[in-house]
Amino acid sequence: MKKQEDISTLIKYRLEQAQTALDDGKFLLDGERSPQSVINRAYYAMFYAVIALLQKIGKVPSKHTGTISLFDTEFVMKGIFPKELSRNLHKAFELRQVLDYKTVETISRDKAGEILEKRHNL
Repeated sequence: MKKQEDISTLIKYRLEQAQTALDDGKFLLDGERSPQSVINRAYYAMFYAVIALLQKIGKVPSKHTGTISLFDTEFVMKGIFPKELSRNLHKAFELRQVLDYKTVETISRDKAGEILEKRHNL
């Protein structure tokens, strides 16, 4: 029983992280802060929610790409969640990667808000 309690505690923690990231993203967007920061928080809100789902089924990879792939395999391909959620997650991940690590690319505040809003659907 202890292990199940530990898993439940971890799932709750991940969902709290997701909500905090979402709240932070909204705060940043409303405060007209950098779109890069809004995208980062939107992605992590999605990511933490997916980790909570994967924890529930006992499969939590160590890399972001593995997490996204397992979400697709375990939840999207099986019809539990619609493909649009997968597309939203992939888009947020790609934007975060580009903005954080790759090119000097700018993104509009409106686009950042759109990505943040799509997090609500996950």
